[in-house]
Amino acid sequence: MVPVPPAAEPDPSDLDLLRRAGRGDWTAFEGLLARYQGRVFGLALRLVGHRQDAEDVTQQTFLSVLEHVDQFREEAAVATWILRIAANHALKSLRKRRGLPTTSLAAAEDPDDRYAALPHPRFIAPWRELPDQLAERAEVRCLLDQALAELDDKYRVVFVLRDIEELSTAETAALLGLTEANVKVRLLRARLLLRERLTEALGDEAARVFPTHDHG
Repeated sequence: MVPVPPAAEPDPSDLDLLRRAGRGDWTAFEGLLARYQGRVFGLALRLVGHRQDAEDVTQQTFLSVLEHVDQFREEAAVATWILRIAANHALKSLRKRRGLPTTSLAAAEDPDDRYAALPHPRFIAPWRELPDQLAERAEVRCLLDQALAELDDKYRVVFVLRDIEELSTAETAALLGLTEANVKVRLLRARLLLRERLTEALGDEAARVFPTHDHG
């Protein structure tokens, strides 16, 4: 009989790696690092906007994971917990760079956090190509990254956490110290601003509509 090779062992889960790392298993910690280093760096870069700062945030994140592994209560996925830590370090980096207090991005009574304060679009036009076709082009992804970098911090942070990292509204609100209503308005504002910025570059100028606003 032809010998049957043993079945390959399944990859350990994130939770298994984290538990083993908490018991001092360095190989398990390296496994988590390999799985999430790229994602953490991408999140940090989108939030802080500078490669060196993003690298620092990434290092700080995994040091915090190692130092606080015993505080993980399994109330969320390991990935979500790691991204929360990364986002917190990124926010601290932003505030330190600007000399701002630690609550600056979490101001609960921001006058812009109302639906009545949402911006009116200035450039309305159908896009020259379908969005899914455009999304496959490298120059469009570059344009999106540029537009995202131009957003005010408080809108960029919410957009990255909700639409890119796919945290829930409740998780984003808890992380930023905002109400869920604040998060929803900031996310909508970010989406509107990004869409207008992209429409200016990708819209069909010949089919542009010039909006009128009734201020009566």
